Amino acid sequence: MRPVWMERPSVASHVSKAAVLVAVCLLVAFPFLVIVSTSLSSAETLDRTGGYVVFPTSLDFSAYEAILSGGIVTRAVLVSVGVTVAGTAVSLVATVLLAYGLSRRGSFAHRTLLAIVLLTFLFPPGVIPSYLVVKELGLLDTYASLVLPTAVSAFNVVIMRGFFMNVPQELLDSARIDGAGEWRVLLTIVLPLSKAVLAVIGLFYAVAYWNAFFTAMLYLNDTAKWPLQLLLRTYVLGGSTLGGSSSFDPGGAASLPPVQSVQMAVVVIALVPILCVYPFLQRHFATGVLTGAVKG
Repeated sequence: MRPVWMERPSVASHVSKAAVLVAVCLLVAFPFLVIVSTSLSSAETLDRTGGYVVFPTSLDFSAYEAILSGGIVTRAVLVSVGVTVAGTAVSLVATVLLAYGLSRRGSFAHRTLLAIVLLTFLFPPGVIPSYLVVKELGLLDTYASLVLPTAVSAFNVVIMRGFFMNVPQELLDSARIDGAGEWRVLLTIVLPLSKAVLAVIGLFYAVAYWNAFFTAMLYLNDTAKWPLQLLLRTYVLGGSTLGGSSSFDPGGAASLPPVQSVQMAVVVIALVPILCVYPFLQRHFATGVLTGAVKG
């Protein structure tokens, strides 16, 4: 509702705001349109337009058929999905337990653990120490190396701790009077009231795991275990081929889809899953992040 002292916006103001909003939306959507259109274009269309297409004259799905039938991208997608699902679950459990413990004043080593968590903002672990720890634990060339080294984010712990501290203390005390222990208080009272922050933090972790490629490049030597993002970096930026032409078509290179189409198809496959998840969790962003950042 507009305050009484604020005058009604003019028509010119509405038009200018709408024009700016439309311009920003077009600037954001145009690169994605080019990526999708190029991935669906034939070799003739790419040759005519110089390599990139805005509106394809005809749809050609040969690039998607080539990369998915070869098995390399399909396996990488399955690896990324598995790491994202398992990593998000592990990270959420660890973050909830740590944040809940730090939100209860008087808990064991409360101040010491909170100081250690906050110190990671100022002194993050380096690449070499992290690699040595993973190596000594025997996690090299395993999927666990993609999850455990980055399982807990200090930023997410602080946000969730602030949200837990906003839960009314009277509600928790009444549950304890009725005989509920800390585990029951957490599972039946705190977590049901924290769906917004859980959704937001879960999305943060899922996006981080889905987009991560450096940890895989650092800890994985077996290319069969590579996630999609590392494959995307190696193929699109490095110019490598997805297993050679024999993985696409045994008949020869003449029937292969254009390189630009295959590269853009890999980019689309990497982008679509996260783009599909965002709209369902967007409504939780303001509640989850702002409420968790107010107190703490």
